[in-house]
Amino acid sequence: MWLYLAVLVGLYYLLRWYRERQVVSNLRDKYVFITGCDSGFGNQLARQLDLQGLRVLASCLTEKGAEQLRDRTSDRLQTVILDVTKTESIAAATQWIKERVGDRGLWGLVNNAGIAAPITPSEWLTKQDFMKILDVNLLGVIEVTLSLLPLVRKARGRVVNVSSVVGRLSLFGGGYCISKHGVEAFSDSLRRELSHFGVKVAIIEPGSFKTSLSNNNRISQSFREAWDHASPEVKEIYGEKFSASFIKSTKILAPKWSQAVSLVTDCMEHALTACHPRTRYSAGWDAKLFYLPMSYMPSFLVDAIFYWSFPRPAKGL
Repeated sequence: MWLYLAVLVGLYYLLRWYRERQVVSNLRDKYVFITGCDSGFGNQLARQLDLQGLRVLASCLTEKGAEQLRDRTSDRLQTVILDVTKTESIAAATQWIKERVGDRGLWGLVNNAGIAAPITPSEWLTKQDFMKILDVNLLGVIEVTLSLLPLVRKARGRVVNVSSVVGRLSLFGGGYCISKHGVEAFSDSLRRELSHFGVKVAIIEPGSFKTSLSNNNRISQSFREAWDHASPEVKEIYGEKFSASFIKSTKILAPKWSQAVSLVTDCMEHALTACHPRTRYSAGWDAKLFYLPMSYMPSFLVDAIFYWSFPRPAKGL
């Protein structure tokens, strides 16, 4: 009985291994558009795909970021300035892409641009604090995707959306977890809708990686700013000790974040180049060994873990 089961499981993984190593043909003729290439995952992916010979169209928020990327890549790679929160910027970038891909269409769209701060208890924040993150991480993803879908559909290509492990399991307050849950939902519905046209949609779920988005100083500064702007009642309820404990915990955890961003970009590359990409890619040891299993645990167990692990308000229970 157990032997047959072990054989079946082994055959399943062997078949999956074989399927996932089949690569799409004529990759050097295919265009891939990536958002958020100033630094981090987007920058690494742009350079990685350029080395593979793909025609990379990289968007950056700043001209400085675009210039630095061009200096480190071949002449095939082209850059454009894009602010995913502005409709006119997206429209201009869409026209720019159309002029370059022509009748071939756009093989790959990678929605990578994102921000994280502020990360604080939700009670400390305003609606605008939430909208700042949602505009980039969720609404920007949606508008860029809708603008480029006709080109992706023409190529029967790929949409790769960067979510996070916190898209499955909310770890903290603020708009970041909310935005990534939204990316998961948007990607799932999009994948089912576009399957009729031969378009595949994949979700990347990184764990904790050291990038500009997860910069500890930036997170700590946004936390302090939110605390400074909080009402006297909130400050009394939470207490100075809570604020100090949170900042201390980020300083302890930050050195443990992985610097191997290629673990994430390799997943992105596979989603773009494999004949049979996965629906979801979890990248990083913490995503696979800790956060992902926790997302399947009963809520009361997860709540208990967080209750005893995180700082407590001064006047909490």
